[in-house]
Amino acid sequence: MSAKPKLYYFAGRGKMESIRWLLAAAGVEFEEEFLETRDQYEKLLQSGSLLFQQVPMVEMDGMRMVQTRAILSYIAAKYNLYGKDLKERALIDMYVGGTDDLMGFILMFPFLSAEDKEKQRAIIVQKATSRYFPVYEKVLKDHRQDFLVGNSFSWADVHLLEAILMVEEKKSDVLSGFPQLEAFKARISSIPTIKKFLEPGSQRKPVPDDKYVETVRRVLRMYYDVKAN
Repeated sequence: MSAKPKLYYFAGRGKMESIRWLLAAAGVEFEEEFLETRDQYEKLLQSGSLLFQQVPMVEMDGMRMVQTRAILSYIAAKYNLYGKDLKERALIDMYVGGTDDLMGFILMFPFLSAEDKEKQRAIIVQKATSRYFPVYEKVLKDHRQDFLVGNSFSWADVHLLEAILMVEEKKSDVLSGFPQLEAFKARISSIPTIKKFLEPGSQRKPVPDDKYVETVRRVLRMYYDVKAN
């Protein structure tokens, strides 16, 4: 196995993007193998590398890891982005879980019909501004620290920034009523490893386009239509 983590996924965001974000935040260089054909996917299946017959899959530290949450937890713990004790870890898990719920409304957006995309866009903004962003706004206001948990940069901060930027792609002024989150976004974006990941030419993936959608459908044989939430 490569000394660098090696990521197996499509050349797009999907469930792998949060893994890219977290590795980048930790300052870890990684390699990627993009799935472009059904044959590539079949070979991974036949090799037994995909424990539950799914990607993302990450080769790291002599392991072939699957299940996104397990991969992220391992990276967070390995690179000291998981709090200083069990209580902080529990808070990080709660905040990451909430952010995951919000991201879930965005994940399948590229696979929707044009009509359903407009409906889903409204749902994403409504959920963000009424359910999720108010929670983080209050957390930051109440404990008066730069980060969500304790006063240390953690997985929760990385995940939230990723989600904020994803929602802003649906509505650019979505943070207009959240001054704490506006300041948080600026702070976290200026952290050197994050700043580097946000620059052009990094391994951060762009907004999914039709080519990405077509590749995923072909490789995974997704012949059904995804419906809006």
